[in-house]
Amino acid sequence: MAFSPVIGSFVAADYAVFALMLLVSAAIGVYYAIVGRGQSSSREFLMGGQSMTAVPVALSLTASFMSAITVLATPAEVYRYGASYGLFSLSYVLVVVVSSEVFLPVFYRLGITSTYEYLEIRFNRATRLLGTVMFIVQTMLYTGIVIYAPALALNQVTGMDLWGAVISTGVVCTFYCAMGGLKAVVWTDVFQVGIMVAGFLSVIIRAVVLQGGVSNILNHAELGGRLNFWDFDASPLRRYTFWTITFGGTFVWTSIYGINQAQVQRYISCKSMTHVFSLYINLLGLWIIMLCSVFAGLCLYSVYKHCDPWTAGMVSAPDQLMPYMVMDILRDYPGLPGLFVAAAYSGTLSTVSSSVNALAAVTIEDLIKPYTHMTEKHLYATQQKEYVLLHKICCLEAAINIFGIIGGPLLGLFSLGILCPYANATGGLAGLLSGLVMSLWVGIGAQFYPPLPEQSRPLGLTTHGCNFTTAADAFNWTTSPTEPSLYTTVLQQNTAERPFLADNWYSLSYLYFSPIGTLTTLAVGLVVSLLSGGMKLNLEPTVTLMKEDTMLFCFYKLFKERVSDLSVSINNLQDVLSLSTTFLYSFSCHPYLGHETSQREQREPIGKQ
Repeated sequence: MAFSPVIGSFVAADYAVFALMLLVSAAIGVYYAIVGRGQSSSREFLMGGQSMTAVPVALSLTASFMSAITVLATPAEVYRYGASYGLFSLSYVLVVVVSSEVFLPVFYRLGITSTYEYLEIRFNRATRLLGTVMFIVQTMLYTGIVIYAPALALNQVTGMDLWGAVISTGVVCTFYCAMGGLKAVVWTDVFQVGIMVAGFLSVIIRAVVLQGGVSNILNHAELGGRLNFWDFDASPLRRYTFWTITFGGTFVWTSIYGINQAQVQRYISCKSMTHVFSLYINLLGLWIIMLCSVFAGLCLYSVYKHCDPWTAGMVSAPDQLMPYMVMDILRDYPGLPGLFVAAAYSGTLSTVSSSVNALAAVTIEDLIKPYTHMTEKHLYATQQKEYVLLHKICCLEAAINIFGIIGGPLLGLFSLGILCPYANATGGLAGLLSGLVMSLWVGIGAQFYPPLPEQSRPLGLTTHGCNFTTAADAFNWTTSPTEPSLYTTVLQQNTAERPFLADNWYSLSYLYFSPIGTLTTLAVGLVVSLLSGGMKLNLEPTVTLMKEDTMLFCFYKLFKERVSDLSVSINNLQDVLSLSTTFLYSFSCHPYLGHETSQREQREPIGKQ
């Protein structure tokens, strides 16, 4: 497909805004490096001395996995598949409840630094090492694509230097992670959430003005079939339906919020369990980002409903649509394109810093400490920052997309340990390996045989309103290849050439990859544990979920106490009333008191009677 030159490019004001964002982020790292000179252990560096409060942790949780991919790709997904993507807001609620009720109490009670410490406590060291290696591989691959993909998209549309952007964000991120530790990461995330929202609002407000109001944008979306929130199609091949998002999306995000080191590290950094409920405050941040990204996608459709830049050859990939619109509608406002790019890279910085800090934590706690005899002070002083830098360099070399196929089996393993008291180490390892094999099978197969458009069902787009003529005008994108595979660049095979599994197993919605890994791990782990003597296992109750951990039990206990207090109060009231009645009766019946009263009444003047 033809690819046109950029429609605009960065000016000095745009670079100034972008540079200011990097400068403020670096300054936060310097500040916490100065005030944190007293940090003498890796735990203080990685966990913030367990002194963090709810609000900054909540905003940091929001920023951690709202990357530049969220800023660029989510509006493009809404543009192509509709606003049903917004149903992730429902799955976020389920994720927060499950994470806070099942995983968080156990991790906080054990006081661990790395989530994978739990695997050794619950199973054995081999399980811990395998889980750690899987997490490191997953995070490095994901972080690599989070850095490179947005830089490539922005470079091709805005003309911003590709490697200049990659290196500058990488250096700044590494700097404040290494200098300030978790406190710097958390407070930088707070700043970056504000930049992300501001960047979205700059685009949304301008689009609303151009299109004549919010109602016009919503009308255009409705006419184009984009307001498809309640699509209850049960087909697992559809990319986004109510079921794929609320069921599959819950598994995907629980593997992030429930067990991912980057998130759990923030919970444990809170000064008390009361502040740990920042997880619920975080919901507000997630909803705001989701609302902005979904509405930005509807604005994108409203602006280009008659001339799709992708099928017209103006951009070469869907993730370039948002930068294209930014340069199209904001090019007359110097600095605003820079604000949007700063928003995208704020997402990158927040994700990368969280990932790098988490990688440093698991490297120290799971791969170094168990096999060395270094003191905490020596470990912090000589190696901590080196691990941050090492992981950052490795992440820059990663260029393979991550499907979430590792998070699913890990979620299954942690769920097995926390929820099933008779699950043993043999069952845990067998389940984890089985779940990983299943996830890899479907994930890699989907890359070689992407689902056909009639299965994923993208919504229609047109180029009939474009004011130029090109061979791409006759191109119907609904019959075009889907996103190119990372393993092959050949055109989509004809249906007749595709194997049976390609149109069934490999064409599942990508949101089901995580549930497949989780459920396989649980099923195999339970069966193997039962067959290998798991019922004879004696565990410390602290390593599994106890009824006292759940909020439902706390509410029940509180209700019972209130009812008990009320019963005591009622009994006390009855005793008081009974005593008062007895006293009054005794008073009226006492011969001396009664006589004295009658004499006093007789002595009262008639006018006062």
